[in-house]
Order: sequence, then structure tokens, then C-alpha cells
Amino acid sequence: MLFRSGKLVCTGAKTHDQVRKAIETVVENIREAGVDIDEAPEFEVQNIVASADLGQPVNLTSVVISLGLERVEYEPEVFPGLVYRMTDPKVVILLFGSGRLVCTGARQPSDVEEAVIKIGEELRAADLLI
Repeated sequence: MLFRSGKLVCTGAKTHDQVRKAIETVVENIREAGVDIDEAPEFEVQNIVASADLGQPVNLTSVVISLGLERVEYEPEVFPGLVYRMTDPKVVILLFGSGRLVCTGARQPSDVEEAVIKIGEELRAADLLI
């Protein structure tokens, strides 16, 4: 997405190299359209989305009780997943009864890894995972 302000948002890339290539392509197309761009724009990763599987089903009602109501949203009539707002690392995890999860809001791949390990440890400590 290219905005009037000159800001550019790239989604769907899986690596920094893919982001860089996409930005270079857009900049080249804009230059070919007659717009003067002096240098290649810098970019910053702001949101990594990743999925993982805990390897077994999870009782989401028990998870709500275990992880605490202040960081968890679970309304199965509205959405089948539990929303867990982790504070360190600062990410949001969508956890499903199947044991699959989606982690969003990470800025580095290491944040995703840390979050998945941490939620697994928290669920094992509460005897919700083997």
C-alpha cells in the first residue's frame, strides 16, 4: 500500500530480503512514472504474524481460569479462539481448542519463539498440556 504521505506498507513477505525486493520494485515503478526519489527508503518490521501447533488439544475454558482474566478474552459464541495478550514479549496469541495458535505483533522472529515457548510453559505449569 502506498499512501499520499509517501509511506509504504508491505504485507505478506516472509523475509527481510522479500521486503527489500518489494520496496525496490515499487520505488522503481514510481521512478518510471516520473516521480523523483533520491534514495532507497529504509524500512522497519512492525508486525510479524506466525502460526504454531502445541501438538495437542487445549481446554480453552480452563486456560481462561489459569492465565487470568486481565490478559485473556474468550467469547466462544463470537470467536472460537482465545485471545491472550502477552506482556513479555509484547504479542497477542490467538489460541484454539485444537492446540493451534497464531502469534501476532512480534517485531522479531525471536519474539515469536519466546512467546510460543512461554505459553507452552504456562499451560504445562497449570497441567493443561502434557
